Amino acid sequence: MRILNDEQRTAYLFIAPMVFIVVAFIVLPVGGTFWLSLLKEVTYLPSKFIGLANFFRLFKDAQFWQSLRFTAAFAAVCVPLEILLGLCFALILNERLPVRNLLRAAVLVPWAVPTIVSARTWELIYNYSYGLANYLVKALNMSSNPINWLGSPASAFAALVIADVWKTTPFVAIILLAGLQTIPEEIYEHAKVDGANFIQRFFKITLPLLKPALAVALIFRTIDTVRIMDLIYVLTNGGPGGSTTSLSLLGYKYFNEGDFGYGSAIAVVVFIIAFLLSISYLKVTGFGKLLR
Repeated sequence: MRILNDEQRTAYLFIAPMVFIVVAFIVLPVGGTFWLSLLKEVTYLPSKFIGLANFFRLFKDAQFWQSLRFTAAFAAVCVPLEILLGLCFALILNERLPVRNLLRAAVLVPWAVPTIVSARTWELIYNYSYGLANYLVKALNMSSNPINWLGSPASAFAALVIADVWKTTPFVAIILLAGLQTIPEEIYEHAKVDGANFIQRFFKITLPLLKPALAVALIFRTIDTVRIMDLIYVLTNGGPGGSTTSLSLLGYKYFNEGDFGYGSAIAVVVFIIAFLLSISYLKVTGFGKLLR
C-alpha cells in the first residue's frame, strides 16, 4: 500500500472540497437524470425500469423534432451574431478611448439584468397595442397597422433572436476583451513598423492569438443557447403553434405534466448535444491542446 507524504496529503486536502462540489452538484445530478431517463416515472404511478424506451419514443415524437429544429436554428443564428458583435465591441473597448471605462461598464448592463426581467421588458417592447416596436414602425411610416411581433413563427423567431443577442452579446464582448488584453502590444508595434495595416494585423495577429478566448465564448454561448428556456417561456411560451418551443422548454413541459422519465430523456439529449458541440469547438480551435 502506497503511503502518501506530507506534500501529497496537503495537495489532496486542498483538492477535496472542489471534488466534493463537482460530485455533489454535477456528477450526481447528471447521473440521476440519466438514470431517471431509463424509467417510466409518472406522477401517481409506480416507478418502472423501461431501459431506452423513452429515447425510442423521442424518435417518433413530431414535437421533439420540431423543438430540435428550432433549437438548432436558434443556435445557428444567435451564436454567430453574438460572436461577431461581441468581437466588434471588444475591439472598440480595447482602444484607448477617453470614456473607455464608462463604455465597459455600460456594455455590461444588459448582461447584468436578470433574464426574466429583460424578457418582460422585451415583451412590453413587442406588445401589439402599446409596444415601442410598433410605435417606431408607425413613426417611421413603415406600416400603418400594428405588427403582431409574436404572432407568427417567423416574426416570433426574429423577436427571440433580437432579445437574446441584446442580452448576451456583452458577455461575449467581455470574454474577448480579456483575450485581447493578453496580446502583447509589442507585436502590433512590430507589425506596424513592417507596414502591416489594420486588416492584416487583425487576421494575422489578433484572430490567431484570440482563438482560446473565442473557443471559451463559443462553448459558453452554444451551451446556453442549446438549453435556452426562460426567455422563450416568458416571450412566447413556445408559440405560436409550438414553433418556438426549445428542447429545454419541451422537457420542462413534460416535467410540469408529471412525466419525469420522458422529460429527463429530453434533458439527456440536450446534455449530449451541448457536450458534443463543446468537444468539436475544442478540436476545431485547438484550444483543447492548450489545456493538456
